[in-house]
Amino acid sequence: MELIWFYVAIMLAISDVLHTTLMWKVFNNFYIILGGLIQQSTHSAWQTWLAHESMEAGFHFIVVSIVFLNPIIGIQAALIHFVIDITHTIFIRDMGVLEHRALHFVIESLFFMLIYGL
Repeated sequence: MELIWFYVAIMLAISDVLHTTLMWKVFNNFYIILGGLIQQSTHSAWQTWLAHESMEAGFHFIVVSIVFLNPIIGIQAALIHFVIDITHTIFIRDMGVLEHRALHFVIESLFFMLIYGL
């Protein structure tokens, strides 16, 4: 079994930590202003949240596509991360950071195992 599934899942986890670090520690003021602008241009909290998750998926697409030099892997990574974020936010309200990361890593690993590991 090739390990590309593992490398993609690891890179997606790193990309998620990178996104959190950049947005909340480096570009914090910009991120808050951008959130306010998005909130004013949408009609509900759900639309604002979906806009945020879509932009985060775009970030993951760019990072993973550059690392693997493959936009197909970038699209797959962004989409699975987006789906997991949407699903666990709707169905699992309270989740710690460790649980959040573990959930993502397990499901993303299984997803990429199905695609690249078999």
